[in-house]
Amino acid sequence: MRPAFVWDLTVAADGEGTAVEVYRALVRSVRRYDYEQVQKEVDAGTAEECLVLLKEVGEKRVQLERRRGGATLPMPEQEVEEDENGGFRISFRPLLGSEDWNAQISLLTGMGAADLMLRGGIGILRTMPPPDPRDLARFRRQAAAAGVEWPKDLTYGELLRTLDHTDPRHLALIHEATTLFRGAGYTPFDGAPPAQPMHAAVANPYAHVTAPLRRLVDRFGLVVCEALSSGSDVPAWAREALPTLPEIMSTSDRRTNGVERACTDAVEAAALHPYVGTTVQGVVVDENDKGVVVQLTDLAVVAKASGSAKAGETVTLRVQAADVATGTITLSVA
Repeated sequence: MRPAFVWDLTVAADGEGTAVEVYRALVRSVRRYDYEQVQKEVDAGTAEECLVLLKEVGEKRVQLERRRGGATLPMPEQEVEEDENGGFRISFRPLLGSEDWNAQISLLTGMGAADLMLRGGIGILRTMPPPDPRDLARFRRQAAAAGVEWPKDLTYGELLRTLDHTDPRHLALIHEATTLFRGAGYTPFDGAPPAQPMHAAVANPYAHVTAPLRRLVDRFGLVVCEALSSGSDVPAWAREALPTLPEIMSTSDRRTNGVERACTDAVEAAALHPYVGTTVQGVVVDENDKGVVVQLTDLAVVAKASGSAKAGETVTLRVQAADVATGTITLSVA
């Protein structure tokens, strides 16, 4: 038995959230799944009722997200895994439907948390401004250059859901779309709601409360929401800490991203080390005045390269160096 915060979320037939309650309880974990197992069992028709319900609610929440104008970036994730010989390999993890369903439940919880906070007049939201119109205009030009049709009445979020990361032109667009997701941060408030409470990609007010073991801010959000849900006072220590959390989380995120990037860089360099002095194939996913960013075709590596080429173009790259100790890779367009 483990102590936990339990969220009771009530949804209507269309998946829209209608009520939220959070309280403390003891829970026992009786089963563990990974995304691939859930997807396999649902597809085979052998999944238990809770997983069938996850799919049903998840898909309905996806439709609601589309109607809200929300956006999800379908970026393939790099993962470092231990191989059968005790070494490590890097791979791209395919995005599964089960991941989307699970993410929608997390988003539903965060939206419910934000609603509790805004109605209670205290909390800390995860906010993000809308994309800069200039970035949207540039992204529309990039889509046209890649031969991707983008009807005027289609939101950028809807367009992203149509992209296929196995298509080189689409993959380049997905990487370019990261410019539309800038400016996310944490916004605490105590009293009047924030002037800008929205998270543009969620298309709704939203708060982080689902990962207290890896994200400090969630612990405070949970305490605030539990107090608001029960009608009790928010503990003074939590109230006083809210203004300090944005800077703490900014520092923590930089450190986390730095460590993750360093681990990935080292494994990427190890994967490319046997290819030093030879050539490999890759797809250009970004270009700038210093060179290009490429995703290799046969290895799960994303790296900078010197030289010039157009985004979406398949190129031959010369591997000039790969230093595992420093995690640095030197590539050039051949």
